Amino acid sequence: MLIVDAFKAWGHVFSPPLRRIFWKSLGLTIALLLVAWLALARTAQWLLDGVGLLQPYPWLEATAVFLAGAGLFIGIAFVIPPVSALVAGFFLDDAAEVVERDGFPQDAPGRPLPVGQAILYGARFAGLSLLVNLVALSLIFVPVVNVVAFFGANAYLLGREYFEMAAGRFRPMAEAAAMRRRHPGAVLAAGMLLAGLLAIPFANLLTPVFGIALMVHLHKRLSLRDPVPLPASPAPEILPPAGPGRA
Repeated sequence: MLIVDAFKAWGHVFSPPLRRIFWKSLGLTIALLLVAWLALARTAQWLLDGVGLLQPYPWLEATAVFLAGAGLFIGIAFVIPPVSALVAGFFLDDAAEVVERDGFPQDAPGRPLPVGQAILYGARFAGLSLLVNLVALSLIFVPVVNVVAFFGANAYLLGREYFEMAAGRFRPMAEAAAMRRRHPGAVLAAGMLLAGLLAIPFANLLTPVFGIALMVHLHKRLSLRDPVPLPASPAPEILPPAGPGRA
């Protein structure tokens, strides 16, 4: 069933109604990655300024230059997840509304998150993603473990955050988190799809819009057997029985 959700989500990504949002999210993603690239390049240049001390040892100087260049590309690869998370927070409601309207026209649309709350969740998502990927980056020279750490941590984090943001349009955020805990396998499997997409150059730029569309479909499917709880009705007021002196 998740594969069906993924194919439907891909269809939304390239559909005319979502194309404008896609280009806006792509532009913001590229702009943020450019800022990250410049910051990493400045750091690499600062490190290379010390290479002059290695001039008496040409092989060490060449090694340092190579490592600095490789570090730029490795660093930008680990920056893509938090950038994707931040962009998702900006475009969540616009993209989710399109997917809900086109994919589920018979259902009532979700409620947009307040702007401040959406930005807060996006910033929290980006911060957690940056922390997780810094830990994964520290394992870069540990074969197998580094790959497992990158995919495992990102699959869990992407699944959790994207799902809760999509479900939060229909449920209180506490209930969205509770629903995610009731369906850990489905949410983690969706997160693994997103983590795999992040590992594909250029295709990873699609992650924000695709992730939102995928989680909208997943939430709708899971809601068929885990519906939105109705608010509790107030208890009826019980009046005391009329006594002898009461009319």
